[in-house]
Amino acid sequence: MNIENNSVIPDLDFDSPAARRGRKFRAFKDKAASAGIGLGGVSVIIAILLIFFYLLYEVVPMFQSAEIQPWEHNEQVVEPYAVPGAGKTLYMAMEEQAEIGLRVSDLGELIFFNTVNGTPIKTLQAPLPAGVSITSFALASENSHSFAIGLSNGTALAFKHEYKSTYPGGKRVILPTITYPLGEAPIEIAAVPLDHLAFNGNEDGFALIGGTEANMQAVFISRTENLFTGDIELEQSTTALPDLGLKIKKMLMMPDLSWLILAGEGGKIEVVNLRDRDEPVITQVLEASSSKITTFDLLLGGNAILIGNDKGEVSQWFLVRNDQGEWLMTKIREFKTGNTSVTDLAIEHRRKGFATIDTAGDLRLYNTTANANVLTHKVAQANASMIAMAPRANAILIEEAGKLNLLHIDNEHPEVSWSALWGKVWYEGHEKPKYIWQSSAANNDFEPKYSLMPLAFGTLKAAFYAMLLATPLAICGAIYTAYFMVPSLRRKVKPFIELMEALPTVILGFLAGLWLAPFMEENLPGIFVTLLMLPAAILGFAFCWAQMPKQIRWLVPDGWDALLLIPVIILATWLSIAISPSLELVLFDGNMRHWLTNDLGIAYDQRNAMVIGIAMGFAVIPTIFSITEDAIFAVPKHLSYGSLALGATPWQTLTRVVMPTASPGIFSAVMIGMGRAVGETMIVLMATGNTPIMDVNIFEGMRTLAANIAVEMPESEVGSTHYRILFLAAFVLFMFTFVVNTLAEVIRQRLRNKYGSL
Repeated sequence: MNIENNSVIPDLDFDSPAARRGRKFRAFKDKAASAGIGLGGVSVIIAILLIFFYLLYEVVPMFQSAEIQPWEHNEQVVEPYAVPGAGKTLYMAMEEQAEIGLRVSDLGELIFFNTVNGTPIKTLQAPLPAGVSITSFALASENSHSFAIGLSNGTALAFKHEYKSTYPGGKRVILPTITYPLGEAPIEIAAVPLDHLAFNGNEDGFALIGGTEANMQAVFISRTENLFTGDIELEQSTTALPDLGLKIKKMLMMPDLSWLILAGEGGKIEVVNLRDRDEPVITQVLEASSSKITTFDLLLGGNAILIGNDKGEVSQWFLVRNDQGEWLMTKIREFKTGNTSVTDLAIEHRRKGFATIDTAGDLRLYNTTANANVLTHKVAQANASMIAMAPRANAILIEEAGKLNLLHIDNEHPEVSWSALWGKVWYEGHEKPKYIWQSSAANNDFEPKYSLMPLAFGTLKAAFYAMLLATPLAICGAIYTAYFMVPSLRRKVKPFIELMEALPTVILGFLAGLWLAPFMEENLPGIFVTLLMLPAAILGFAFCWAQMPKQIRWLVPDGWDALLLIPVIILATWLSIAISPSLELVLFDGNMRHWLTNDLGIAYDQRNAMVIGIAMGFAVIPTIFSITEDAIFAVPKHLSYGSLALGATPWQTLTRVVMPTASPGIFSAVMIGMGRAVGETMIVLMATGNTPIMDVNIFEGMRTLAANIAVEMPESEVGSTHYRILFLAAFVLFMFTFVVNTLAEVIRQRLRNKYGSL
């Protein structure tokens, strides 16, 4: 030890065993902390990448091309086999599993056969009167399994093929049957041979139209069930059609039995209105094809027709109401095809798709909603005559030169295309192309509408109105708290505002939907008066307070005078709401909502974007406030002190020194708040009406991407197009936030480099 000035100074040994152990332990802790922080950061990046790749994993199958290959049975490729039965094929179909096929010939044979080898399973003969032959055929629709044949004596027979599965001994056995929805007795249509026939209907009623061009008769049949006996009673009425003036090739009748569409020579089609069954009227004759019509069929649902011609062109048409209220057959879209004549066309049973085969033997698969040719494949030579598609659209039968060929189709998501997801689509029943999201309906003929535009628009609309409210309030509040407020008050205010962020969004959504929305509707004038009165009241009180004698102002501790604004704000808000009924009575005749709707033409929905702006803005304010306040408070004090010392006012110091220095943090706060608003689910789900519409009107609701995923994901079938499009919506949301955050980080770094030298 050292002795100095009569005091004992102990020697300090910095290399003692204890010191060495301490240094080693500190080094270990430093390395462990560095490794832990690094591992945490890498884990976050890996988690984000895993989310990204999982979303891609679910989305990518939608964009895979369709494929076709030979059908395999017991690991053996099914070879073409002879067509069962005799005569010319009028109709072919398959049951659900594509194991049993049906062939109807012009000799009246109805043959159920094994689709793998063509072995007949069951053969029936249509109950034709003696000496009568089949002269025409009409299919109601593929999914109804109903069809009719016209006879040379002016009568017709209606059939329906059905399949029942049984499991004797645990093995599935499919039993095919033929039923007669209108009875086994032929129905008299006209006094002439039925050269042409149209047939359609449902359990309530059917219609048969047949005859020759010069003598065309319509028979409408209603079916009623006797409540006591259970017997089906048929009532029919007959109407003569006007002179059609067209050399008919084929006739189609829509399922509602209100419209008859005829295809004639020269590419012409004719539309007959049957709504007045006593006096059918020809409403339209137009040239639908530039050449000979070779195929003429109803799409699934029976609301649209498909026309193919000998030039290989296929077009879709349906009835559209014009401005005068008239229904006109309108060409909606044309499909990209080959250059050879379309031989036959097969309709999908459950989707808005169809298949064509041409004289070159090329098979093409289409989807009308996506307006896409999803597959082109050569499957036959130049003499393929007919094709039939399985109900699940996973198999197709092709008749060629007296042989049948069964092929397997892999075409899971034909409804998806860039235009269907992001462009306007002309859907059936609409007057023009639109952006629509409607993923389900009550019937099987529904056309799914998967436009993501209304959802993306709703997401941005909700975020815009929320940020419109939250950004100025949060930033201005953060500026005052960090720069002007005394520390003692700041320590109380800042935690209180940050505590708002802990409120569950489901509670905010519940309050917004069940209390705020009705309250705003009842006090709409008061809400707008509040927006005007609050700033005026605050400025007025500030001016009055500044004019007060110093003795009064000094009674309030320095920096605490801002609390005096609380009763002013409460009083101004209460007064605005209190005068709302009187203002509504004087200015809007007692009903502002009625005035908005009828006088200004602005639709008003109770749960609208204004409600979202307030509710979601309330949820976003704490996020923006907290980060902005920290950024401003973290500006080094010597910068502001130096500015003040050089003669700048506090406002000049704030705007020219503090705000530029804190701008990277403020910008990050706004972007994080924007991300919070874009990804918010429960508030928009409960307080917007959840309607996927595209309307900038602040009084209309919307549906966001996040809310749509929350609503529809539990109801979607795993692996379906709907299911994968919801994942695509999640991917879009993910990419939007990623791009915005990346852009924000780039801008933040530039601001930091620019103002970091202050």
